[in-house]
Amino acid sequence: MKKNISEFKNLKLKFSKKKENYIKKNIKIFIDEIKGDFVKRKNVFHVFNKDYQFNTKNLEKFKKLNSIIIIGMGGSILGTKAIYEFLKHKIKKKVHFIDNLEVNKFKEISLQVNLKKSLFLIISKSGETLETLSIINSFSKVKFNKNNTIIITENKKSSLKLFATERKIHVIDHKKYISGRYSVLSEVGMIPSFLMGLKITKFRKKLLSFLKNDLRILKKNVTDLSRVHLTKNFKSIIFLSYSPELNEFVYWCQQLISESLGKKGKGLLPILSKAPKDYHSLLQLYLAGPNDKLFYIIDFKRTRDKTMKNLFKNKESILRKKSLNKIVQAQKISLIKTFNEFNIPFREISIKDQTESSLGEIFSYFIFETFLIGRLMNINPFDQPAVEKIKETTRKILL
Repeated sequence: MKKNISEFKNLKLKFSKKKENYIKKNIKIFIDEIKGDFVKRKNVFHVFNKDYQFNTKNLEKFKKLNSIIIIGMGGSILGTKAIYEFLKHKIKKKVHFIDNLEVNKFKEISLQVNLKKSLFLIISKSGETLETLSIINSFSKVKFNKNNTIIITENKKSSLKLFATERKIHVIDHKKYISGRYSVLSEVGMIPSFLMGLKITKFRKKLLSFLKNDLRILKKNVTDLSRVHLTKNFKSIIFLSYSPELNEFVYWCQQLISESLGKKGKGLLPILSKAPKDYHSLLQLYLAGPNDKLFYIIDFKRTRDKTMKNLFKNKESILRKKSLNKIVQAQKISLIKTFNEFNIPFREISIKDQTESSLGEIFSYFIFETFLIGRLMNINPFDQPAVEKIKETTRKILL
């Protein structure tokens, strides 16, 4: 993990000794607490137990279907979208995601896909997610049944569970103790991965390697980020993504960080910024605007990249014998040098290879980091009370 996530640079914060001692004392306690949870308790961290089982029995028949249509909201689908986008080169099936109420999206999929030869994978922890149920209704012409549909939901009475029972649809239990935004390494993300032809065991190969090899980096970053949140000097986190394949991973991070830590007047706004595209629109603000932003520079190391044929005749052209990746890396290095010159705080996240194990490792790192920051900020990183209020109000309006 040392090569994957660096420590923060140019982050200088004044902090009271009392708060400093509080962080140093409790960070080890909270990490040991998590390690104990792997076996002792059934909660979010139980999924990291090496004996955690995934039941893929009776799912092989669904692999014969040509395409997969995944329906869900927020944590039910963001992790799977990140997996698909990063590992698309390994996936032969056509996969479509529906995670918003967009009428045109439904029409497009109906036109592009043979719905009779598609697998519908529907995910909702509560079984009552308003948008998910509405999307199902929008496919009124589809005959959802045991041969074309899988539902992942809690084992309790709900609209979705009743829907599955009436149609004898295969149901996979969504663990009650694993909340949506922390569920990517549970059935919610792993069953879709299995159906896309990926290996669940490969995701779990290096899940917790950072706890053994680079615990110091985790502690340092958690300490620094806790200081950031507690001092309230910063307003946002800018994820500067140099790899389009990682953009959906950033959106997964966005939910994880926002819903877990945005409470009691605290929290930072995570934003995806596509590089180098945004050099031509936002970079001036990043470099010379308010000094209230943290930057996460994120990419992965490409092993193959063809040199472009240079069509420009100037012998001094800087494009001679260059690949697109070479140019992007030069832009990234230039940005880092400028950040250091301007004392702008940042850290680098560089994924070593485009594999399941690397993605599993980075998922688990951010889950741990976010949880630990929440505990040190004295907030509950698992609930989302403000969002629940909106859901309740919406239901009252629709009644």
